[in-house]
Amino acid sequence: MACSGRRTPAIVLFALLFVSQAPLSLAIDNPDVPDFVAEFEARSSRFEARLREQAGGTRETILAYAEYEKFLDQELNRAYTALAKRVAAETRPKLAQSQRRWMEYRDAEFLFIAANWTVETFGTSSAISRGGYRTKIIKDRTVTLLHYLKTYPQAGK
Repeated sequence: MACSGRRTPAIVLFALLFVSQAPLSLAIDNPDVPDFVAEFEARSSRFEARLREQAGGTRETILAYAEYEKFLDQELNRAYTALAKRVAAETRPKLAQSQRRWMEYRDAEFLFIAANWTVETFGTSSAISRGGYRTKIIKDRTVTLLHYLKTYPQAGK
């Protein structure tokens, strides 16, 4: 490839290609802040292990997903509250608006999940699908908020 009559070194082209393909969602982590996501994943692991090991019937699976969803809701609220305390006062309304709109999205997704994965269309596996999709939506939002939280210094520092 020529540029003003000179050849561009291959390494420069490779670097530009690599940088242009890097996900934009990667942020620089603050090394002084605990790894909130890893801590959350550790707390989540017992619920996820129970679901993987679930050899019981549909009722046991539904109960396991209900417990996991309750745990995730608590974690989501905890992450949101911590983040709301750290964002600048002038941006806090934008965070609140974002969370309200996410909840609207979540509720719409939950309605779709309930209508689509029914016993009539998917049999007894529908409970596993409904639980899995519902919990993934909540877990993903929690992880996102925890990533946001990591970019802020701890209170008192």
